[in-house]
Amino acid sequence: MPSIELIVGLGNPGPEYEPTRHNAGFWFVDRLAEHCRQTFRSESRFRSEVARCRLDDSECRLQKPQTFMNRSGQAVAALARFFRIETPRILVVHDELDLPPGTIRLKTGGGHGGHNGLRDLIAHLGRDFHRLRIGIGHPGHRDEVVDYVLHRPSRQDRSLIEASIEDALTVMPEVVAGHFERAMNRLHVRK
Repeated sequence: MPSIELIVGLGNPGPEYEPTRHNAGFWFVDRLAEHCRQTFRSESRFRSEVARCRLDDSECRLQKPQTFMNRSGQAVAALARFFRIETPRILVVHDELDLPPGTIRLKTGGGHGGHNGLRDLIAHLGRDFHRLRIGIGHPGHRDEVVDYVLHRPSRQDRSLIEASIEDALTVMPEVVAGHFERAMNRLHVRK
């Protein structure tokens, strides 16, 4: 597998959205930047906040699109084009309704599953990017999904989500170096 050159966290910009389930991708890249002792800076040409991150012998870019979720593909495509980053070298981190809180999974390709951020990314990049899916649980009925993802998780669920993020941080050096299968095996045997 090719190495990862760009890790994109999906979320919505603004303080009112920061604590919501839909921003789990932002939570992850914020922790990764902190782990790498880096801070995000605003890049208006990419409509994003960006940072650099070194993990062992590999370096990658981190991106938090500052478009709203359903326009994430525009920001990611602009950055990827500028730095000539091919789609298979992109890892997208996002909230996942189909996984319970505390579960985190790596995946390559696939559909959008109703996730508007993924839908826009697929429209701009195709399906060949990798994903880190952060479980947030499901409200039980599809009519409740929008309200659910745009609200805070319970204290217990937030704790489980943060623990899964910490687990995923431990395999990021392998992911970025291109050892995706090894990272997947390590991450998926937990819990």
